[in-house]
Amino acid sequence: MACLTRGSGMAEHRHVSHGLWRDIGRQFMRHKGAVFGAVLFATIVIAVLVGPLLWNLAPDAPDFSARNAGPSAAHPFGTDQLGRDLLAQVLAGGRISLAVGLAAMVLSVGLGTLVGVLAGVFRRLDGPLMRLTDLFLSLPLLPLLLVIVMLFREALSAAVGTNTGIFLLIVSAIGVTSWMPVARIVRADVLSVRERDFVLAARASGTRQLHLITRHILPNILSPIVVSATLGIANAIITESALSFLGLGFPSDFPTWGRLLSDGVVYLSEFPWRVFWPGLMISLTVLSVNFMGDGLRDALDPKLRGRAAPI
Repeated sequence: MACLTRGSGMAEHRHVSHGLWRDIGRQFMRHKGAVFGAVLFATIVIAVLVGPLLWNLAPDAPDFSARNAGPSAAHPFGTDQLGRDLLAQVLAGGRISLAVGLAAMVLSVGLGTLVGVLAGVFRRLDGPLMRLTDLFLSLPLLPLLLVIVMLFREALSAAVGTNTGIFLLIVSAIGVTSWMPVARIVRADVLSVRERDFVLAARASGTRQLHLITRHILPNILSPIVVSATLGIANAIITESALSFLGLGFPSDFPTWGRLLSDGVVYLSEFPWRVFWPGLMISLTVLSVNFMGDGLRDALDPKLRGRAAPI
C-alpha cells in the first residue's frame, strides 16, 4: 500500500510539473515580442555557427585588389582596408561575441545566485555579503574593467596564449563586475520564500540546509534567475563590444563585433558599411535577448501567467 501511495504521489507530481511547464510554454508563445526575439536569436546563432561552413571565404584572407569594396555579389557586406570579406568576419566574430556573452553570463549569474542565496538563508552572512555587494555597485564599471584588463592582459597571454588568455580575461572581468544586481534580486526572493509554510515544515522536520536550498528554495526562485541570465547575455555582449571598441578587447586579427566596429570607425565617413553590419548584429542580438527576457519574466511569474498576452 505504501509503495502504491508513493508511486501515485510521484506520478501526480510529474503530472503537475508537466502541466506547469506546459502553461509556461503556452504563456511564452502568447508573447509576440518573446516569440520574435527567440526566432531572431536562434537565427543569429545558427547563422554564426553554420555560416562559416557555407561561406568559404576566410575572415583573415586579404585581397588587395578589392580593398574597401562596397557590398556586391562577391562580398555581400563589402570588404575592409585589406580586402578581407566583412561577411566572413561578421560570422566569425559572432561566434566569439556570443561565446563571451554566454560564458560571462554563466559566471555572473552563478556568483550572483551564490551570494544571494547565502545572504538570504544565513542571517549572519547577510550583512557582510550585502555590504560587499554595495561596495561593488559603487565602483565605476568601465574604469574598473579597463584596469583589470590592463593589469592581467600580458600575464594571462603569456601563460595560456594570447587568444585564450584574452578570452578568459574578458569573460572573468565582465562576470566578476556584473553579479551584483542578480545577488540583490535573488536575496529578496530567498527572504520571501524561506518564510513560506513548506520551507518552515521542511526545516522543522530536520532537513539539512543544503537539501533545503537545492530542493525547496532554488526551484522557487528560478524566475528571476532565468530572466537575469537572458539580460546578462545582452549586457556581456555590449560590455565586450565597448572594450574592443576602446582597443582593450581582442586583437585585430581575432575579430569580434566590437573589434569590427572599432576598426571601421576610422573609415566611417567614406565606407559606412564597415560599421553598419557589426553594429546591426549587436543591436539585433541585444534586442532579441531583451524580448526573450520580457517573455520569460511574464511566463514564469504566476501572477501574470493567467493574464491576457501583451500585444
